[in-house]
Amino acid sequence: MLSRVAENIYWLSRYVERAENTARIVTVNANLLMDLPKGIAPGWRPLVDITGANPLFEEHYKDYGERQVVRFLIGDERHSGSILSALAAARENCRTIRDFVPREAWELLNELYLFARDEVSKGTTKSGRHAYLKHLVQSIQTMSGMLSGTMLHDQGYDFLHLGRFLERADMTTRIIDVRSANLLPEETTELRPFETIQWVSVLKSLTGYQAYRRSEQVRVQRGPVLRFLLQRSEFPRSVCFCVDSLQSNLTKLPRNEGALRVAGRLKRTLEGAEPRRLNQQQLKLFVDDLQVGIGELHDEIARTWFPPAFGMESQSQSQG
Repeated sequence: MLSRVAENIYWLSRYVERAENTARIVTVNANLLMDLPKGIAPGWRPLVDITGANPLFEEHYKDYGERQVVRFLIGDERHSGSILSALAAARENCRTIRDFVPREAWELLNELYLFARDEVSKGTTKSGRHAYLKHLVQSIQTMSGMLSGTMLHDQGYDFLHLGRFLERADMTTRIIDVRSANLLPEETTELRPFETIQWVSVLKSLTGYQAYRRSEQVRVQRGPVLRFLLQRSEFPRSVCFCVDSLQSNLTKLPRNEGALRVAGRLKRTLEGAEPRRLNQQQLKLFVDDLQVGIGELHDEIARTWFPPAFGMESQSQSQG
């Protein structure tokens, strides 16, 4: 497979996954703020913290209010991680490789971008936001199913999966890092019910609440939630599932020794921890190690299979 085609498929997948993830966290945060008392609610800044784009946000906005953050994450084209920017970049990557993806998938992505662009003013309002984001998530899920069911499962499909699961692992670690830091102090026993609501919101950010209840069969609390999101190999948005999928797809590619070595290191880091025993500072260091490993794996993939002049840096495609 041509390295340029492999890179375009990889970034197409990352951008689509990024748009879906962003739509999910905006929706869940709005619901969380309705469930928590005003003095406890974390507000909207944590969503920008998750993207790591705080310097860019502060360059263009005066405060982290709801309207400003929603605009930044949904429709600000100056932000490469906004939904509209991500879909525009996914569309451009797909346009250049239309012979490698089913025509129906290209048409759906094109329609989705046009919808996101034309309806963005409604999507950034309180009244129109829910329907707008729900349509985006459902359309992306439809496209993912279409690609899985109709795309040739060759090396191109392997790069599609590499992009999807690397982006997903990155987002899951970011959500855990930021959301756990914003949770209530452990000693505030009188506020414990609200802490449960916050951990439920972490699960819902990753559409994992129902899966957690089925698999863990314990009430929602810090230790089991962390174990589930980090190490539960059957949950498609856990870091463990993502790393297993990355290793599986890397195994099918030529010249994979370096990437498999980095992925193996990432898996050992993941397996070597007991999340429930980590205090907040230890958890942050552990998640930092995972994020470094995810970045190293991207770098190794880019070095091995993509054109030398391209990659994350030249296209400004990282989240922060």
